[in-house]
Amino acid sequence: MAVVVVRDPAVETPDGVRTALSEAGLHVRPDPPADEASPAVGLAGVEGVIVLSAPRSGVARVRALLRDALAAEVPVLALGAGARLLADTDAEAVAADPDATRPSTPGAAILTSAAGKDPLFANSGPLPDEPRPAYEPFSPPVGAVALAACDGHPQQAFRLGTTTWGVPCLDGARLGPWGERLLRRFAALVAVRAEHTATRAFFTRQAGDWEERFAHQAPAYEAAVARMRLTEGSRALDLGCGTGRAMPALRAQVGPTGQVVGVDVTPAMLASAARYARHRHGHLLAADCNRLPLPGRSVHGIFSAGLLDQLPDPRATLREWGRVGAPNAVLLLFHPSGRAERAARNNRPLDPNDLLAENNLRPALETTGWRVDAYEDAPRHFLARAVLRD
Repeated sequence: MAVVVVRDPAVETPDGVRTALSEAGLHVRPDPPADEASPAVGLAGVEGVIVLSAPRSGVARVRALLRDALAAEVPVLALGAGARLLADTDAEAVAADPDATRPSTPGAAILTSAAGKDPLFANSGPLPDEPRPAYEPFSPPVGAVALAACDGHPQQAFRLGTTTWGVPCLDGARLGPWGERLLRRFAALVAVRAEHTATRAFFTRQAGDWEERFAHQAPAYEAAVARMRLTEGSRALDLGCGTGRAMPALRAQVGPTGQVVGVDVTPAMLASAARYARHRHGHLLAADCNRLPLPGRSVHGIFSAGLLDQLPDPRATLREWGRVGAPNAVLLLFHPSGRAERAARNNRPLDPNDLLAENNLRPALETTGWRVDAYEDAPRHFLARAVLRD
């Protein structure tokens, strides 16, 4: 699990940063951007981004990286002058002379009430009393939540979205004990979110043309949904819905009095679903399929294509799906390609440990409360249908 560390290329990544990342099972991704001629640093294989300073060159590439990270919800911690790269300011000027905007007598920063509920700042303890390297006020990003402030310099720490933090009051080269604790908390958060981060980063890159690439699969999705045999007025979920290709068929099956919810962990995919008007067939919900924000025994049908075997603990996931399932709820697992076809396409043999192999999937379902009533691993599709036991 890798983290990109943006810094002055003439300065080594501090040992404290490497130690904090190592303790969380992370490592520094080599070759951070150095100048405008450097290859662009993408988010493939990246679980987090730390900005220790505003680089003196390559600013445009760093800002592009931060925009991509924000869109894909890859966690970002930007410190000191580097935090200004998150705002709509003259980043080139900040990078050229980061000391120019530092006031001569910065005041002490204190945490705001919002910090007490922040995933990173909550329970972090008060900021130290000594003067902080606080920068002059600047226009914060639109929608930013203030987390620390001091007299005359209100933007000392802020959160943008749910996974991006800017902390102008911390010098990336001289963190001090409180800053080192914050860095360790950030590293732990990155490690916990690593799976979702990788998923969001991958599918954020794919979201733009996903529908066009796979539109030809729509009839297969319709045929699979038909196998659910839900009654009118039912509530149906499309878990890992992507662009919502199954939602029109689900709506047709549950009728105007039913409810359809498309759930995905990648906001960019949900945005693509909205562009294709899938919200007209049901609600689009950004959520983790392992922790569904739904009451128990409230769902009559769950459709999921190409998701379960990609998750780290499928049995725990199936138990969560069973929690929200009403008595005799239907679960339909689908893929528009059979296992053998996918293996051949990826130039590999069939894996006997594949969760979707019948001798693996049946026990996984049966031990988590589901009774299998159909299993098909055909050349052109994979389908398994199960019913939740009372």
